Amino acid sequence: MKDWKATYEKKKCDARKALKAIKPGNRVFIGSGCGEPQHLVDTLAELRWEVSDIDVLHALSMGEASYTNPEFKGHFRLKSFYIASASREAVSEGRADYTPIYLRDVPGLFQSGRIPIHVALIQVSPPDIHGYCSYGISVDITKAAAEAANIVIAQVNPQMPRVWGNSFIHVNDIDYVVEYEEPLLEKFPEPPEEVHELIGRQVAKLVEDGSTIHAAFYTAPTHALLALKDKKDLGVHTDVLHDAYLDLIEAGVVTNREKTKHKGRIIASFCIGSKRLYDFVRDNPQVQLHPIEYVNDPAVIGANDKMVSIVSAIQVDLTGQVCADSAGYQILSGIGGYVDFMMGTRMSKGGKHIVAIPSMSRDKKRSRIVTHLDEGSGVVLTRGSVKYVVTEFGAANLHGLSIRERAMALINIAHPRFREKLLIEAKHLKYVYEDQIIQTGIELAYADRWEIRQTFHDDSRVFFRPIKPTDERALQEFFYSLPKEDIYYRFLSNMKVFSHYDTQAMCNIDWEEGAAIVGTMGEIGSESIVAVGRYLKESDSDLAEVDFTVSHEQQRKGIGAFLLHYLTEIAKEQGVAGFTAYVLSSNRKMLSVFHRTGYRVRTRTENGVFRISFRFDETVDQCLLDPEEQ
Repeated sequence: MKDWKATYEKKKCDARKALKAIKPGNRVFIGSGCGEPQHLVDTLAELRWEVSDIDVLHALSMGEASYTNPEFKGHFRLKSFYIASASREAVSEGRADYTPIYLRDVPGLFQSGRIPIHVALIQVSPPDIHGYCSYGISVDITKAAAEAANIVIAQVNPQMPRVWGNSFIHVNDIDYVVEYEEPLLEKFPEPPEEVHELIGRQVAKLVEDGSTIHAAFYTAPTHALLALKDKKDLGVHTDVLHDAYLDLIEAGVVTNREKTKHKGRIIASFCIGSKRLYDFVRDNPQVQLHPIEYVNDPAVIGANDKMVSIVSAIQVDLTGQVCADSAGYQILSGIGGYVDFMMGTRMSKGGKHIVAIPSMSRDKKRSRIVTHLDEGSGVVLTRGSVKYVVTEFGAANLHGLSIRERAMALINIAHPRFREKLLIEAKHLKYVYEDQIIQTGIELAYADRWEIRQTFHDDSRVFFRPIKPTDERALQEFFYSLPKEDIYYRFLSNMKVFSHYDTQAMCNIDWEEGAAIVGTMGEIGSESIVAVGRYLKESDSDLAEVDFTVSHEQQRKGIGAFLLHYLTEIAKEQGVAGFTAYVLSSNRKMLSVFHRTGYRVRTRTENGVFRISFRFDETVDQCLLDPEEQ
């Protein structure tokens, strides 16, 4: 290796001379993504009359991919492991081939000789003092291809950054050196719409401080990252590093301090983005790029605690099948690392796999939550694989849910204009109860303003939010868990059965006529209800009747008082002038809560039941919260 400089000089030549090494019938690998050696590819296209029957192997085409044009027929045929915009038309018209495969399995095809590579065209940085060039922004499958190829032709480009990690090739392993400087390819995500910002807000609720993040290079996942700016000590382990991560890194949100694998380091396999991103990774010890078979190994992914993968989809059906790579029979992308990160998050302690999807198509004519996938659509995630599905209307945790439960959960996060149709179709398929009802109005579409986390006297944290149709079983369990005395106090009768018919009515309140809030503990989608409160407007006055209940274990912490206060704030916004309530005279705790609201309380009693009323415009100087309240 001491004489590498002399060897390097001997190997230098122009692109035309180097590409003469390609013979008819060869398999030629072209470096992937934004690391594509454009000068070599352009020259190869110019030499098409001198070659024929060339199989072009590629992972991801970010360049023009001119070799897929009709006039190149008989000279080149692309065989891609992933479909990008440059090759999509050629694949759909049959002028190019697509191989469905997990991207991490591709290097094994090269190394085993199952897909032999005769010539590899790669792009690298200039060599360092030891003769090592860096694959720069595209290590991915390029490193494995170069190591397996009979001949390696390298475009040495000073604009290719040297990147830390397992990302180097020695000059001795290169057969032809073509020095040519040119700007690297750049690629930007599509500009966000309001829906993507709303989805990001929902995704952020699922991401804990200290999580390690993977966000696919699609509009919804990339813009979900922007919603994580209030998080702390996030880490990054991702197949593709893109510009959306930079804002979090520069804001100090990404520190990688809490990672349990590669602590303190951003781990990726390739970069797609702007010059700003490429300058950031240049000789930056904080960033390491590794081959795709390592980065996308589920065991490596899962070694990070609280690993969160955010991906997109085209359709999700009511049973939980996810289509992410095709629209009917037209294949639009590929599998890539989609399944790898799903498996990795399942192996991770506290891991979460999130499918982020707008509820409607761009033309707003079709729901993307569907009864069944379009004919010909590929199933990238099976029913048993999917966990979280997120739209702008909320998150559904499908893990462990029955078909009925997941159908209801998904209809609940579909766009309101399609919910009734989905419910009718679900009933026809016997997915849900024949008498099932669900909210179809738009009024709760973006109810985040009525979501709040509150800490109480023993440091217990309760999440308060509007009740959902999917809370039916949790609400039943809540009522069944109450002591007989509490049930009697709540319903003024000895109720023993909380039927589907009665409970679903409580979960489908008309927000034009009232409101219902639940307090929950636990993971979103599998939380338990610890408190429930609601009010309904009275038809003959400007008041509303209010009631609320707190689980026996969570009483005497101030939860009941907070819930009453919270319902009061909602009622004021809805134009309600005050509350009425009916409380048994023996229910001293509940009476105490009402008498400490800060409003002038009026009571009258009949047959042992107090009718309590107060108006919001009649305040008194009273303490609202007390440690001894319900």
